[in-house]
Amino acid sequence: MSPKHPRNDTEKQYRKENNNIFVDDLNEEEEKRQIPNPCRTFLEAFELYPEIMENIDRVGFTKPTPIQSQAWPVLLSGEDLIAIAQTGTGKTLAYLLPGFIHMDGQPVPRAERDGPGMLVLTPTRELALQIEAECNKYRYKGYKSICIYGGGDRRGQINLVRDGVDIVIATPGRLNDLQMNELINLRSITYLVLDEADRMLDMGFEPQIMKILLDIRPDRQTVMTSATWPTGVRRLAKSYLKNPMMVYVGTLDLAAVNTVQQTVLIVREEEKKSYLFDFIRNMQPEEKVIIFVGKKLAVDDLSSDMCLQGLAVQSLHGDREQCDREEALKDFKNGRVRILVATDLASRGLDVHDVTHVFNFDFPRNIEEYVHRVGRTGRAGRSGAAVTLVTRENWRMAPELIPIMERAGQDIPEELLLMAERYQKHKKEKEMSNPRGGQGRGGGRRNGGTDRGQNWGF
Repeated sequence: MSPKHPRNDTEKQYRKENNNIFVDDLNEEEEKRQIPNPCRTFLEAFELYPEIMENIDRVGFTKPTPIQSQAWPVLLSGEDLIAIAQTGTGKTLAYLLPGFIHMDGQPVPRAERDGPGMLVLTPTRELALQIEAECNKYRYKGYKSICIYGGGDRRGQINLVRDGVDIVIATPGRLNDLQMNELINLRSITYLVLDEADRMLDMGFEPQIMKILLDIRPDRQTVMTSATWPTGVRRLAKSYLKNPMMVYVGTLDLAAVNTVQQTVLIVREEEKKSYLFDFIRNMQPEEKVIIFVGKKLAVDDLSSDMCLQGLAVQSLHGDREQCDREEALKDFKNGRVRILVATDLASRGLDVHDVTHVFNFDFPRNIEEYVHRVGRTGRAGRSGAAVTLVTRENWRMAPELIPIMERAGQDIPEELLLMAERYQKHKKEKEMSNPRGGQGRGGGRRNGGTDRGQNWGF
């Protein structure tokens, strides 16, 4: 077995080769701590935990993902952690397995605890159900997990809590409801995860999160994951984490995106449906596609058009009933339908490994969302393809899209290069005519307030 503490230059090289893993100590009160070496193998992390090793061997993973390799040594040493990584990078296991070990090491015996030991807060029902499935797949010491989310059977969820539970995976709204009605005890929690914190803040869950955290003991261990590092997430981290370590995996050109063939088509708005239906007609029988659109009404509109043409299709957006959303996901996962039309929010946390294509009918609102969408395909070592329709209205995104495609070795359409050039010229002229107007909402940064590398502090 390779040594567990190779030279520093070897560790730096490993981090660079594995999606540019960046690690920092955000401790502002004392001297900076030594950064733990990454775990290159599962054995380095879990040699003392044979039950976990058996589960990993059973599932068949060969090596840790970049976020796992650096998050595990931080969390196993008991530190708080901020993990900046996209969905699909293995972040769920990055916090779950250390959470199991943390609970097993608590001084109060399990039988004497009066409530759950671990809480995972997450933005959507779909992501909560996915995390619960991971808990069940890697079951440890017989720990019992439950899922609490709005739209589900409230009475049934309350009964599960009363029956006794070790791990709670919840959306903030429903958990806050049970908390305020004193139907769940949160004071027993010693391991807290705020999963996809940026998305929870986007959805307006900050008041519920703050109320929930008031009931959780201050000497807990806390993990926060996020795809971005904007001001709101920093504020949350500074308020509720104790001198955390930060692990940041890669720039926006993540491995998931580098395994995807990306095609960009410059079109007029009225041409978009024609391009979409041409694509669908040319799909092979074994192929699966997620079609991303910007608005819920557009999801229904496109789905209806496809049904009228005799196509088997399912749709996913926030206004659909929970039972309909679960049925849509089930139909898409088991192959009953090969076409899923979805909004970004509804698809957050969507985990379907055999998606062959992503079709961006509407361009996403920011470049991080583009990476997230494209990462729905090309997963688990498979290749994938993404088609993105870009209209004149999307021209401000062209300068940010081009570097993502270039780093992934994609061909850049001449029209996209021209669009970026025109936008940059327009932006420069606008700034010259209004010298004080260049530091608006985006804080003067190209990526609208998301720091990458310059300033990692709070």
